[in-house]
Amino acid sequence: MAETVTMHGNPLTLAGTRLKAGDKAPAWALLKNDLSECKSTEYAGKAYVLSVVPSLDTPVCDLQTKRFAEEAGKRKGLAVLTVSMDLPFAQKRWCGASGAAGALALSDHRTAEFGRAYGVLLDGLRLLTRAVFVVGADGTIRHAEYVKEITTHPDYEAALKAL
Repeated sequence: MAETVTMHGNPLTLAGTRLKAGDKAPAWALLKNDLSECKSTEYAGKAYVLSVVPSLDTPVCDLQTKRFAEEAGKRKGLAVLTVSMDLPFAQKRWCGASGAAGALALSDHRTAEFGRAYGVLLDGLRLLTRAVFVVGADGTIRHAEYVKEITTHPDYEAALKAL
């Protein structure tokens, strides 16, 4: 049976495999704002947070990205990567205007492979659902949250506790 989430109460189907704590984090390659690639191998041996949002240009996504960027600033060496389907140009504009120092936005718009590998691709919409993954230094997922109602915030405390 396909996994679902809701947006304003309306069910949406997720494409890909749902991950859980204890699973090996799938490899990924995403685009940075300058159109260069950022790969999961760059974070080998380091813990990091994947903060997945539908679009940086929405209020909850904006706040989620800023909240995790703020937390990263408090924890030496912690990388928080915000992933969306937004075009790199839109992400660059958001990063410049948001005041969220240290926010790193990455785009899956080119292939949607990240969305499928992490089970966050909204089938038929080519957007990603709201989710948070904490990946340990050993490459294992320590925390996975697929937010049931896309218009609500993730459980920040649970994600931060998993660090």
